[in-house]
Amino acid sequence: MNQYETVIVLTPLLSEEVAKEAIAKFTNIIKDGGAEIIAEDNWGLRKLAYPIEKKANGFFHLTEYKTGGELVSKLELELKRDERVLRFLTVRLDRHAVAYNEKKRSGAFNKKPKKEEAAA
Repeated sequence: MNQYETVIVLTPLLSEEVAKEAIAKFTNIIKDGGAEIIAEDNWGLRKLAYPIEKKANGFFHLTEYKTGGELVSKLELELKRDERVLRFLTVRLDRHAVAYNEKKRSGAFNKKPKKEEAAA
């Protein structure tokens, strides 16, 4: 089983509830396909690097999951068919990316040095 992460950008014209509903639809596709969801991160409404379909913002959502490759093609087909999706990107994670994501989730990068260590 490989580990994947998918970032979905939804159109900003959706309400918060409809955006959550769309994300739930894709999460259910992942779960129903027998995948194990490792982490989900809703980034909310963010500015795009460049306009897509004359829209400057989008709702971003990241899902990290473990599955075989056949589910990814099914998920991407559903993402392509949904008009609410502006863009999506699915990446298979190697062992270094998996280790990095585990450290990030555990908060290893958020630790601030103690005051006496910073003064030394």
